[in-house]
Amino acid sequence: MRPEPGQVLHFSEDPTITRFVPHVAATAQQSDAYVWAVDHDRAPDYWFPRQCPRAMAWICDTTSEADRDRIMGPGCGDRVHAIEYGWLEAIRQTRLFAYRLPAEQFRPFGMPEPHAHVSVEAVEPLGPPEPVGDLLECHAEAGIQLRVLDNLWPFWDAVITSTVAFSGIRLRNARHHPQL
Repeated sequence: MRPEPGQVLHFSEDPTITRFVPHVAATAQQSDAYVWAVDHDRAPDYWFPRQCPRAMAWICDTTSEADRDRIMGPGCGDRVHAIEYGWLEAIRQTRLFAYRLPAEQFRPFGMPEPHAHVSVEAVEPLGPPEPVGDLLECHAEAGIQLRVLDNLWPFWDAVITSTVAFSGIRLRNARHHPQL
């Protein structure tokens, strides 16, 4: 599930949203109210239940061969997402929906590389929400490794000290860090 040209996506487990109104998210690091969406490249970051902690890594221009092998694994592609075993059943059961939104109402957000798109005005979807389908299959079809780990933190610690690009979402919901 990816946006078409001129679109961004908002993923939700709620299929009844008819209008997106800017708000300050409970986990926001900024005080401005936004409607949040993602583009083609960041859509896979949201093929999960909303509260699911996930650690994601992908190859970028500055990734070393050693880190490619260490983080991705030999012959394992250019992107990996990791979750904990405790979330596997939720991934199998969650019904996720994608809302297509007009890209012209949004601007890129995030530094140094944008990781989202935001609007400061209310936005109406371009049509009804679309079921995303099997979230495991989404990963498989996109060629994204999905690792299921006992604990995310050892993987995350390796990722953030490497040369791969990365993102972590809802990590506060992960199991306790084994070294803390």
